[in-house]
Amino acid sequence: MPTPSHAGPGEARLALKLVGQAARAGAVYSRDSLTGLLRRGDAEARGAQPTSFDPVSPTVLADPYPAYRKLLGGGRVHHNPRRRVWILSRYDDVHAAARAHDHLSSAEGVTSYPARTPMMLTSDRPDHSRLRRLAAGSFTREAIEGWRPAVVRLARDAIEEMLGKGGGCDAVATLAGPLPVAAIARVLGIPAAEEPRFRQWSDSVVEGFGIEPGAGRVRSSAGVLGATLRLHSYFLDLFERRRRDPGDDVLSKLLASSDEGGLSEDELFWFAFLLLIAGNETTTNLIGTMVLALAQRPEQYARVAADPSLIRSTVEEALRHTAPIQGMYRVARHDYEVGDAVIPAGGRVLLLFGAANRDPRHYPEPDRFDVARNPADHLGFGTGIHFCLGAHLARLEAEVVLHLLAERVERIELAGEPRWRRNPALRGLASLPLRLTPR
Repeated sequence: MPTPSHAGPGEARLALKLVGQAARAGAVYSRDSLTGLLRRGDAEARGAQPTSFDPVSPTVLADPYPAYRKLLGGGRVHHNPRRRVWILSRYDDVHAAARAHDHLSSAEGVTSYPARTPMMLTSDRPDHSRLRRLAAGSFTREAIEGWRPAVVRLARDAIEEMLGKGGGCDAVATLAGPLPVAAIARVLGIPAAEEPRFRQWSDSVVEGFGIEPGAGRVRSSAGVLGATLRLHSYFLDLFERRRRDPGDDVLSKLLASSDEGGLSEDELFWFAFLLLIAGNETTTNLIGTMVLALAQRPEQYARVAADPSLIRSTVEEALRHTAPIQGMYRVARHDYEVGDAVIPAGGRVLLLFGAANRDPRHYPEPDRFDVARNPADHLGFGTGIHFCLGAHLARLEAEVVLHLLAERVERIELAGEPRWRRNPALRGLASLPLRLTPR
């Protein structure tokens, strides 16, 4: 398999494209947004409340919820002039903005700086509709149920390994990390022996969600680029293998669409790339933070263990309480009104799903973790056309893990200090030391 230092023409084109995107990102706004830049001086006069909230500050990365509470206690729209970003935090406003597809665009990228890529996450209608239609059938609740036996085997093996270590273990390294990458690899049709590399590449790529343009970020950006190129090279090879020997997996179905003209070569790669990264990282974060919440609240875990009917509502509460996707960006196509405030055309808008899920106007006692709450309308997976494609798979994995824990584990206790990833978009744990007491 080629490496970035020995890249073929396809990898070279991809590298040039990604480098060009990074260079454009250094200007913070793309050429299409320059009109909005000229209109930002009157933000306060147009109803937005000034704020110093910075999603990538060390304090917010360590614990964003005090900052969210401050935003939620203020106006409906906040504006950080240094970051050149408008911020929505209230549930109703974030929900409406996430569904305002013809007013707020995803096409300039959904992370902290613009980067155009031909994939669903960064596409608007009609391209988004075309791309999603090609994969939607493989991710319905019924289709995902077919993977339950494989997920049960993977989760049971991981939990038995944790118990086999005398009850002391890192739940991220043993369970929350390996399980989702193994599950999405099987769905995509990636051989099991090749899974460890995908976890490593996925971790490197996800760092890109927290990288800011500017000096001091070159090394991190190079790591993201290198991992993306390795994934590109690998997928090109896997595509050829699947063309010769198709299976009943998602990649084989996407390849059939590609060969019929449904997908371009670039779209095919970015489709596989998105499914791997999104299907892996969000579920890792969900499982890790759910287990942490129950370890910190033994009375809540005892309720679930005694009443398995609470398992599904516990997963939904975990998605609300610590949203795996904390926030995504949009760009206003034209002036966008929120109450008395106006976000100008070209303005970059941060939709804070993590704050919306803790809005006391919508959820009573929002900081309390309650396994019986069952907040079915949470925004942990977003909403609208960009609602997480792999939501059913993530829910299935979390429910299976919780069922098996309740079956095999009497108590879940912290055995050390949890360590959080420092990522403004995807909130999750880097390590979770636990001590498990078997039944």
